[in-house]
Amino acid sequence: MRALAVAMLCYAVPAGAVTCADVEHAGNSYTTCEVDVTAEDLRLFLRDDNGAILGSFAAVDDFVADKTLVFAMNAGMYHDDRAPVGHYVENGIAEMRVVPNAGPGNFGLLPNGVFCINDGSAQVYETLRFLELSPSCRDATQSGPMLVIAGALHPRFLIDSTSRYIRNGVGTSADGARAIFAISNNAVTFHEFGSFFRDVLKTPNALYFDGKISRLYATDLRRSDFGFQLGPIVGVVE
Repeated sequence: MRALAVAMLCYAVPAGAVTCADVEHAGNSYTTCEVDVTAEDLRLFLRDDNGAILGSFAAVDDFVADKTLVFAMNAGMYHDDRAPVGHYVENGIAEMRVVPNAGPGNFGLLPNGVFCINDGSAQVYETLRFLELSPSCRDATQSGPMLVIAGALHPRFLIDSTSRYIRNGVGTSADGARAIFAISNNAVTFHEFGSFFRDVLKTPNALYFDGKISRLYATDLRRSDFGFQLGPIVGVVE
């Protein structure tokens, strides 16, 4: 039984170039959604036109009005007022600067990283590498820790860790053409979650979004998780 409260579908339907599937690995269950960034409209969402936090998948779907939300996931840590903890850019406008220093909590467990989206491409960058390269990002969200860095697990992940949560994150292909999002359907450790991106999804770089509040919206699976109000949300509209 899933640990998340979800609305599930018994069958899948096509959703353009977004493909979602349930995957078992090493005794754990995950749901993945792969986005062809060259074909799909992948974006970040935080506020409506009046500056109010959207906070939910339903609000995002209403906000895009003339289009339909086909995939969405919470996309980075946020404060009590749901403003982003780290770097945040939406449609070329920066709301929050890059935070390069270590700090408390998972966000400050360096190295952390930035998920950078442009028309036709997406990349996960380790934060200091992001500052060094200073890439242009139409949309960007900073979170942490990194799960996979140049093909290696985060150095502080412990194979015998007892810290288990529902977790979600994103990995990108080397060429930036594919973004693969994953959420665990049972509580997992950082080591297990990072290993899933490295060994199964085979993304050279992957970034942790959050735990406990992790949620997924996928029309491909007729799934819409509910629970806490959210901060930054990543989604595909068609």
